[in-house]
Amino acid sequence: MKTALITGITGQDGSYLAELLLGKGYRVAGVVRRASTESFERIGHIKDQLQLIQADLLDQYSLIDAVKTANPDEVYNLAAQSFVPTSWNQPVLTGEFTALGVTRMLEAIRLVNPKIRFYQASSSEMFGKVLETPQSESTPFYPRSPYGVAKAYGHYITVNYRESYDLYAASGILFNHESPRRGLEFVTRKVTNAAARIKLGLDKELRMGNLDARRDWGFAGDYVEAMWLMLQQDSPDDYVVATGETQKVEALVSTAFARVGLEWQKYVVQDPAFYRPAEVDLLVGDPSKAEAKLGWKPMVTFQQLVEMMVDSDLARWEKVLRHQE
Repeated sequence: MKTALITGITGQDGSYLAELLLGKGYRVAGVVRRASTESFERIGHIKDQLQLIQADLLDQYSLIDAVKTANPDEVYNLAAQSFVPTSWNQPVLTGEFTALGVTRMLEAIRLVNPKIRFYQASSSEMFGKVLETPQSESTPFYPRSPYGVAKAYGHYITVNYRESYDLYAASGILFNHESPRRGLEFVTRKVTNAAARIKLGLDKELRMGNLDARRDWGFAGDYVEAMWLMLQQDSPDDYVVATGETQKVEALVSTAFARVGLEWQKYVVQDPAFYRPAEVDLLVGDPSKAEAKLGWKPMVTFQQLVEMMVDSDLARWEKVLRHQE
């Protein structure tokens, strides 16, 4: 039986990855931070099957301890300060978690057991102001946010440990991936949640930023399988994980509102407050390497994804309203 250790197990990707690995017969351990408000809602249904270990990406010794305790075959580093707007408000903290946190985890592996296979969650935000379209593994990085800069550091330090210490260290350059478990602060969930609330008469409008920004959106449940596949290869490498298709934010809005039978133009207000200091206008990935080498393909379409999220938010608010009756 293989053992996996997941940082960020309580997040969207961590919860889907934990489910996938449990289904494959893994023993799964997760790193959780000691916080005043611990939230296990995404892993509540599988919590009794997991080993949860308290540690923090800011604390080297706690990570060494976590690796010793879990004794994993594979480590998936999914934890980060992952919300781009917050990275402008907390740039130093974002660097500590999202950049130096990767180094601390790699150090823990190098010191405890260099045979552990390591997965680093890289991000399409590293491409930022893109220098070519679509973006592949060889596209130069030009990050446009403290988050993107921190992720680029995390990516390159992973490459450095792979080449300097012969660690099995792979990076997945994941493009936007969403699900009903996405945090409410992210634009996809903000839109699907608002569509559900407006349909039920709980809200009257949705305030949005740039509707012309384009993204490559896939389903998080598909993307965690690519992470696992990367660590099953003979040698470590970096892979773009994406759908290869791009959609405007406006298409996200129109699809979500159409699902609940509403015309989005009547409810959506563009608000300059939601524009980024440096906008990333177009991200679209070239997943051909992941398809050729890993045999990976996304299964859920953009429309299916948005409708799945709207249906989930609608069901959640209907349940809340029933409890209030």
